[in-house]
Amino acid sequence: MSVHRYPAAPLCAGLFGLTLLLALCTLGQQLPMNLWWQGMLAPAPDQPGQLVLHFSWLPRLALCLLAGAALGLAGLLLQQVLRNPLASPTTLGVSAGAQLALLLATLYAPALLVVREGVALAGGGAAMGLVYLLTWRRTLTPLVIVFAGLVVSLYVGAISSALMLFHQEELKGLLVWGSGTLTQDGWGGVTRLLCYLLPALGMVLLLLRPLALLDLDEASARSLGLPLRPLRLAAIALGVFLTASVVSVAGVIGFIGLAAPALVRLLGVRSFTQRLLWSGLLGSLLLSATDQLLQLLAGLTSMLLPTGAMTGLLGAPMLLWLIPRLVLRKPPSSKVASAPARRHPMPARLLWQLLLALLLVVPLALAWGQGAMGWRWLPGELWFSQLEWRLPRLLAAAAVGLLLALCGTLLQRISRNPMASPELLGVSGGTVMGLLLAALLLPMLPLPLWLLCGVVGALLTLLLLVGINRRSGFQPERVLLSGLAITAMLEPLQSVVMANGDPRVQQLLNWIAGSTYYVTAPVAAGLALVALLLLALALLLVRWLDLLPLGQAAAAALGVNLRRAQLCLLLLVAVGTALATLVIGPVSFVGLLAPHLARMLGLVRARDQLLGAGLGGALLMVLADWAGQQWLFPMELPAGLVATLIGGAYFMGCLRRI
Repeated sequence: MSVHRYPAAPLCAGLFGLTLLLALCTLGQQLPMNLWWQGMLAPAPDQPGQLVLHFSWLPRLALCLLAGAALGLAGLLLQQVLRNPLASPTTLGVSAGAQLALLLATLYAPALLVVREGVALAGGGAAMGLVYLLTWRRTLTPLVIVFAGLVVSLYVGAISSALMLFHQEELKGLLVWGSGTLTQDGWGGVTRLLCYLLPALGMVLLLLRPLALLDLDEASARSLGLPLRPLRLAAIALGVFLTASVVSVAGVIGFIGLAAPALVRLLGVRSFTQRLLWSGLLGSLLLSATDQLLQLLAGLTSMLLPTGAMTGLLGAPMLLWLIPRLVLRKPPSSKVASAPARRHPMPARLLWQLLLALLLVVPLALAWGQGAMGWRWLPGELWFSQLEWRLPRLLAAAAVGLLLALCGTLLQRISRNPMASPELLGVSGGTVMGLLLAALLLPMLPLPLWLLCGVVGALLTLLLLVGINRRSGFQPERVLLSGLAITAMLEPLQSVVMANGDPRVQQLLNWIAGSTYYVTAPVAAGLALVALLLLALALLLVRWLDLLPLGQAAAAALGVNLRRAQLCLLLLVAVGTALATLVIGPVSFVGLLAPHLARMLGLVRARDQLLGAGLGGALLMVLADWAGQQWLFPMELPAGLVATLIGGAYFMGCLRRI
């Protein structure tokens, strides 16, 4: 066999050998070698080891092979029709949508779980349809598609997190399944998945020639009579169907749908037919090797390592590696960034009005709310008794809103991209990962060192962003996409934590949702002082912030050292975001929404926009914290989750208008 003719063969052969070696090792842990053959074909009823081999280990291996092949094919179909090497069931929100649909069906319509594959298909199709709707006007530009897919995935994941917080007992059994453990107790799952794969594979073979023609540019494909829109819809439907089938049987499994077709392409396979073959084979072997390795590690440690979550952790570095190699057609923000902004005639008066609104909202949020007797004003004695624990929460929420709004304004002005947001930079995700790993691996650390782990995570994220984007000159689109990829690593890590049910980290799960539950008065006061200090530092840099939106050439001509200015401002963004995240957890989209509100009000100059966005962010977070306490009384929604639901909808609206 010629290596030049089959360039993916060496990698597949190596993975096959690794899978076989790991499988032999795991089998050796469970059963003596002389009983393997009998256990595979005809297990003795009085031999537990043979029964486990026949009804658990073998079905799990078969499911790995089928699920990996299905995800590899789904990723290739999505990448082919969208002309996007970063497209996959994970990055386009299909897996998250399927999981949310199954969670909703479990809670509110359990009878539908008889056809759970259909439920998963509806959820994945809805998520993919939303991504398609958000990006259709830009003719499926690769970068905008990935932006939309990752944001939809984060938004849907926030809704799933809210359901899990409120229904922990009802959904306890789904936590492990949702992480993609692949554990089997018979051959039923393998049979079901095989029944879905065979007709889907037949449809792919029928569309093989038209899909191969998509390697041409659109004009050439149309000249050959290719119906592009129906073909795209059919291929996307097949990709969603394959993904939903896997999710319904094995849970959410990340990375495979992105890595298998991307590796095949990078290995030099050019023909679509060959990419189809090698993507399925490589997906099978990648998932099987990963699962066998995790089974082997499970025998050495007591920690549960769900296969789907661990493949997701491997997928984000793969995405980061692919981002510098993505060829951008056109910056997605050009149309929005060029739109003229209306300038308020009296910005000082408007700023005072915003400050007055904040000063009025805080006492109202402290005094009015729901109780056992419905909505009412708190009596004076009850108001004073609750002030000591409600005021620190509101003060911390306001300080976090101010910090994130400042960081969002800085990021949007230096990048000239109104879609930028500090949470999407990935710094808050890096902070969370540092804290979670510290809680899991070093649970006896004192609080100062534990918080230091969060700061280290934030700084490492910043260094990673700088390293990835240095060659591209810190192109804002690539910086944001890198941040989204880092943020996407948080979800599988959270799945590992929830699947293990470790009581040491249960408090962190509320914190991950952006909670002010555990904020004390000294912490809230300290955070407020730090937020005001960062505001003062940002106001000292208004000359940079006024000149950078003019463009790199104009700013350099006016004496701005571009690289120094960008790095200093990015560092300020990282520190502000990390401080906010350390106190109440990751809060998404506030840094996007507050600068937009300030600009819509006519606060155009850097100084005015910084102050207006800061006041608007503080006001937004105070209202989010109050709404989270009162909306579903007596249950509470974390303030960060409320802000995510509001800001995520706004972000998707911005994408729709691009």
